[in-house]
Amino acid sequence: MGHDFDPRGRVALVTGASSGIGRALAQALAVRGARVALLARRHDRLEELACEIAAAGGEARAFACDVSERAAVEAARAGVEAALGPVEILVNAAGYVRHVLFADHEPEDVERMLRTNTLGTVFWIQAVLPAMRAARRGWIVNVSSLAGLLPQPDEAAYSASKHAVTGLSEALSYELEREGIRVLVVHPVLVRTEMFTPEVMARMPAGSERRFISAGRFAEETLRALARGDRSAVIPRRYRGAVLLRALSPVWMGNLMARVKLRGLSGDVG
Repeated sequence: MGHDFDPRGRVALVTGASSGIGRALAQALAVRGARVALLARRHDRLEELACEIAAAGGEARAFACDVSERAAVEAARAGVEAALGPVEILVNAAGYVRHVLFADHEPEDVERMLRTNTLGTVFWIQAVLPAMRAARRGWIVNVSSLAGLLPQPDEAAYSASKHAVTGLSEALSYELEREGIRVLVVHPVLVRTEMFTPEVMARMPAGSERRFISAGRFAEETLRALARGDRSAVIPRRYRGAVLLRALSPVWMGNLMARVKLRGLSGDVG
């Protein structure tokens, strides 16, 4: 179970495929022979990626979709199935982050973040699950974050959204494994994407820019974890120690995170 992962000829659906981690995962699956459905709100970017994949000998189709809207997800699923067939590999990579103190975070954006990061994942799993269960086969990859394991000051709502993704994924991995469906939740740490704008980098600890990995490397490590049958992975692996430290000493680790991430920000308590 899990070790039989081979994307060749399978229909893979990737949300958030217009940039960053989603784009890299879509490319990595296409290179391995998957027939890839590319989903995001920015259809022009998806079309460009589909053309790049086709030029490299792969197969991809673009579908515009706002994952935060359940009706849009259902419509996109129907379109994907009509064009390519039932989804066998689902990658939930759509999402966004705001580096902002919770006291300054607009309620409307908190709601949008939870709908995109958390409910978007829920909607897509529920959309493709009936076909996977009928086939008694499938692979689901949910992109969480290190913030889904270590609560991040200056990212409170984002941490909440990603903790939900982590918890959902780990529970589903046990529910669905007996039906032939594997669930992997991945926790990226400092992956170089356009989300890390100069404004975001200015809020991060000094030296963070030297620790980033490429989205391509993240995608390769994710697919290796899926092939191993892992249920959870922190990428890059060197940050697993931080997760272990929090398990052993949550108060000490929390205080350390607060000192490092809140230093110099408005509302710092010392």
